[in-house]
This record gives sequence, structure tokens and C-alpha cells, in this order.
Amino acid sequence: MSETAMKNPAVFKKNKKRYSGGAIAWTIVKYFTLIFASFWALLPIVSCVITAFKTDAEYNSTNVMTMPSNWLNFDNFIHAFTTANMATAFKNSGIILIFVLAGSILIGTQLAYVLNRFKFRGNSLIRNLFTFASLLPGIAMQVSVYEIMTKLHFVNTLYGYIIMMCGTDVISIYIFLQYFENLSKSLDESAFLDGASYFTIYRKILLPLLKPAIVTSIILKGTSTYNEYYCAQLYLQDKKTLCTVATSLYTFTGPLGSRYNMICAGVLISLLPALIVFLLCQKQIYSGIASGAVKG
Repeated sequence: MSETAMKNPAVFKKNKKRYSGGAIAWTIVKYFTLIFASFWALLPIVSCVITAFKTDAEYNSTNVMTMPSNWLNFDNFIHAFTTANMATAFKNSGIILIFVLAGSILIGTQLAYVLNRFKFRGNSLIRNLFTFASLLPGIAMQVSVYEIMTKLHFVNTLYGYIIMMCGTDVISIYIFLQYFENLSKSLDESAFLDGASYFTIYRKILLPLLKPAIVTSIILKGTSTYNEYYCAQLYLQDKKTLCTVATSLYTFTGPLGSRYNMICAGVLISLLPALIVFLLCQKQIYSGIASGAVKG
């Protein structure tokens, strides 16, 4: 607003109304957009909760948003947990998560440490190859990966699946690389002058400082591993003893149709561990994401 307009009371009053009206309209648009986006984000979850409490007769005779007659009927949850063998699925998924996250963090941090702290011929080539590998769709590589897994007798074994899932996570490596850029090399030099080896510098000095980046990597890798279906369905072929949470939910699908009320009950059960972890560790998760979002 110009100085002349501010000195003229009539013009100033007119512009003030115009500006305040525009601000109100913009606020209405923002809130409408947020409410609209929240509605579409929560709609599938609400539908899943409603469907999980319906009996087979109610599900077949009502639409997805019709409320169930009894909200205290937990028969679907009990039936889904026992029939889908979800106790074994949770055990297998827990074992996979522990070893995959530990292996991925060790491999990713050590690789990022070497690429960032040591300058050698081929360093930039390796980084470019990782970038090129991230552009390739994972499903396109499954023919060669399946052949390798078969030759090594890793198919239909839990340890083989864990080793495959511990494969290089390009996103995590770039997170660690970017975080290493913000750690001064004087830390390494001081420790090296005091007689520390390269591995000691990595283990006792740099690795503790990578905690925010590690938390971010755990969230990304843990979520993708816990929800992974394609590779679990392909390589863990014994569905009775080697099922995971993702594959166990497909017990209620078949050629004659799917029992979506049981599937929704299983989905809600599978969400409980993630919800508990989030509620217990939300402070660490939020601080890890905020600190791990470093600038290059």
C-alpha cells in the first residue's frame, strides 16, 4: 500500500477492507483444502474400522459406511488372528525387522563413512551407480534376483529373505552421506592423532553422532519392510511357518471372493504394533526426522 493511500483516510479504509476480505477468503480456502484432504485421508480408515465389526450377513447386505449393529462384537478379530496364524506372522515379522534394520544400518553407515571420508579412484563412480540403481524398478530385477536366491538355496528360508532385504538401501545411504557432510573431519583427525583406528573412529565417535539419521532410516526402512508383500509372497512360500503380517492378511482371499470384514479386522490388528511403537517413541521419532533432515 502506497504512502499516499495511507494518508488519505477514504482510500486507506477502502484498501483495508479489500485486503482484509482477501485474507479471509484465503483463510477459508486453506481450511477447506485441509478439511477436504483430511476427509479423504481418513475415509478409508473409518471404512475399515466399520467393516471390521460387521458380521458376514451385515457386510453382504449393507454398504461400507453403514454402522454395525454391535460395536462390542470381537469375533472377527479373534477369527482373523487365529485363522490367519497372525501369532506366527508377528513373530516372523519381528525377527525380520530386527535383523534387517541392524544389517541395513551397519552396511549403510559404514559404506557412507568410506565414501565420505576417503577419497579414492572410483568414489564418484560408485555414487553414480547407486543413483542409477535407484532409478531401476525393483520388480524388473526379480528374475535375476530369484535365480540367485535359488542357486544359493535361499528361497523358502527366513535367513535367505533377511539377507536379501538387507541389501543396499540407496535412500538410507544418501541420508547418511548427507549427514556425514555436516560432521567436521577434524573429529576424525583429532582421534587419529590420539591413536584411534579408522574403525574406532567410526564406532565410538561418528556412529553415536548419526543417531538422528539412523532414526530417520529406521522409520523409512522399517515401514517398507513391515509392509512388504511382493518379495515375502515370492520367497517365503511356506505360508504356515514362514508367513509375515503382510502375507497373512491374504488368507481370506480366494477365487470365490474375499471376506473383507475379516481382512479389515486383520488390518487393524496389524496396525497395533506400529501404533504402540509410535505412541511410545513419538518424541524420538519427531526429533530424529527433524534433525535428520539436514542440508547438503
